[in-house]
Amino acid sequence: MPIFTRLNIKTMSTAKKQYKRVTVKSLIEMKANNEKISMLTAYDYTMAKIVDGAGIDVILVGDSASNVMAGHETTLPITLDQMIYHASSVIRAIERCLVIVDLPFGTYQGNSKNALDSAIRIMKESGGHAVKLEGGSEISESISRILTAGIPVMGHLGLTPQSIYKFGTYTVRAKEEEEARKLKEDAKLLEQLGCFALVLEKVPAKLAEEVAKSLTIPVIGIGAGGGVDGQVLVTHDMIGMTHEFSPRFLRRYLDLYAEMTDAFQQYITDVKSQDFPSDKEQY
Repeated sequence: MPIFTRLNIKTMSTAKKQYKRVTVKSLIEMKANNEKISMLTAYDYTMAKIVDGAGIDVILVGDSASNVMAGHETTLPITLDQMIYHASSVIRAIERCLVIVDLPFGTYQGNSKNALDSAIRIMKESGGHAVKLEGGSEISESISRILTAGIPVMGHLGLTPQSIYKFGTYTVRAKEEEEARKLKEDAKLLEQLGCFALVLEKVPAKLAEEVAKSLTIPVIGIGAGGGVDGQVLVTHDMIGMTHEFSPRFLRRYLDLYAEMTDAFQQYITDVKSQDFPSDKEQY
């Protein structure tokens, strides 16, 4: 057999599958094929257009919009109506990626009927593809009820920001044996209930890898090491639009805070000196 033919066959056999549209099924296939899943946040049309166009697999319309877009100290104040507004803006921009929307605090805890109503509103009014809930066994009834309506659910364990006042800190979770045991049990439970994927936030890398290997569904990490099935970051953090927040797990790929500040200051100078607009910039 000619060598170029052998090389072509090898290349074809190891090529990653190209997805015209990423679905929950796609993510499970990616895990089975050992292809890492890329996930970022977006809260508006313009950012989502760029992120989707770059080829990201998943956009999370996170309740972190409460911090990033509205300036709140926690994620707790954001409402269901506001989440639907952000998700609708994102959905209008995307062509390929899967869009997952956080159910905000107070819309699913302790009331499974309320949880189902909230999830249905997100799906109907925003066009989102799936919802994400924080917690394990304590919200199992809400997860089950949402799933009965055919709505895909992503779980979220470890550091759960909606419970910040319970924990009192944003420190790493599940370092102690008892909490680690519960996290592993909750992860198994979420898979058994029917969740299609799971986010693990700020847990020891060894524990996260153990959980990922024990599940058939994908585990997406944020501050959970490299042994999981994918990674998620807040877009505004990783491109350096925010600069006050610098956890160990955050890699800044740009410093837009500095670049934008320079641009704005140059604009101010140009306006005040009458350099802008020039003759070519007028009608």
